[in-house]
Amino acid sequence: MSSNIPINQVDPTAPTPQNTPLTHAPIAAGLSRPTVPDITEDNEPEEEETGAIQQAMLGLVHGKLSGLVGKSSGYVESLPVEVKKNVEALKGVQVKQIELQNQYKRECLELEKKYLELQKPLYDRRQAIITGAAAPTTEEIEAGEQQSAKDDPDYTPLPKDVAPASTGIPEFWLTALRTHVAFSDIITDRDAEALKSLTDIRIEYLPTTEKKPGFKLRFFFAPNDFFENEVLDKTYLYQEEVGYSGDFVYDHAIGTEIKWKEDKDLTKEFEVKKQRNKNTNRTRLVRKARPTASFFNFFNPPQPPSDDAIEDVDEDELEELEEKLEMDYQLGEDLKEKIIPRAIDYFTGKALEFEEYDDEDDFEDIDEDDEDEDDYEDEDSDSDAEPPARRRGPPKGRGAGGNASSNPEECKQQ
Repeated sequence: MSSNIPINQVDPTAPTPQNTPLTHAPIAAGLSRPTVPDITEDNEPEEEETGAIQQAMLGLVHGKLSGLVGKSSGYVESLPVEVKKNVEALKGVQVKQIELQNQYKRECLELEKKYLELQKPLYDRRQAIITGAAAPTTEEIEAGEQQSAKDDPDYTPLPKDVAPASTGIPEFWLTALRTHVAFSDIITDRDAEALKSLTDIRIEYLPTTEKKPGFKLRFFFAPNDFFENEVLDKTYLYQEEVGYSGDFVYDHAIGTEIKWKEDKDLTKEFEVKKQRNKNTNRTRLVRKARPTASFFNFFNPPQPPSDDAIEDVDEDELEELEEKLEMDYQLGEDLKEKIIPRAIDYFTGKALEFEEYDDEDDFEDIDEDDEDEDDYEDEDSDSDAEPPARRRGPPKGRGAGGNASSNPEECKQQ
């Protein structure tokens, strides 16, 4: 599935005589080619001077070419009418190609549905073993040990005279999610208490009767102290037609409204302030709720602006929203393509061998004078709970796109 999330729906322009893409310009490519000169005392000043000249030339060329990107060179407009008709004919041929591509992607989706249905008994069996509803068979255990020996030549087989635990595997899904790089970054310690009751995660594809294709992620929970829902759903919708790259394009997501129990909303933290009435001199406690980081913001996804409203959105806000949409979509895709089908690999940590991380050498420390937090003191406030501590994962963590624009709720106590 495609991870492109174009908000303004502007198709990229392929290189043609009508435009001059900056990244494909031969002059720019030549100037930007990296060189590794010898560092010696004799030639160091000369190389510095040469490098400065090259940088100046590169900046000049980039400045000239940036004004030509996407602009017509006049070639197509200058073609005879007879040739222009051939050009239009090719556009008509491409329309039919795109129609076939749409049909192809739809049929691929149906094929995915078919094999998901074939895997359903295996997912049922997995859930039964995790929850302790059924004991694993000898054949299943032996097959697992064979795979473990294949993965690790030093693997030591388990004793034959020990029976499997009747309680299943505690905190299976919490452990699997925390092993994933992005989810590890957004699951707080408070979230972990609620996620201990997570018993299964499933995927369902939307029926073909729906106008837009997509899929639904289903999180099943045992009774817990935090919310009433037994199932939390997150539905991802694609646009009706495939994108320019020939793949589905993410449209938007819809999450379940969580029915939190009293004072158990993990997406908010509460602050208590003391207020004094100027006239009566009486005091009261005001309790306010404000949004906070939480895994459960995943079920309150960011929404792209409408075509009419996008013009009123600030460029920086639009860029931030695009990042949130991309992160939210990637979390859903990772659940669909990685965590759900290979949950046991994330539980054991084997999946980390196949994850790609950013090289720490690609980053450098930024020296800033941090302000001393001890210089600040809030005398009028008292928080109900400590700030949610995050369990940090490996580098390249990504956050869930929660809706941070929730209006704070107030609960006043006399």
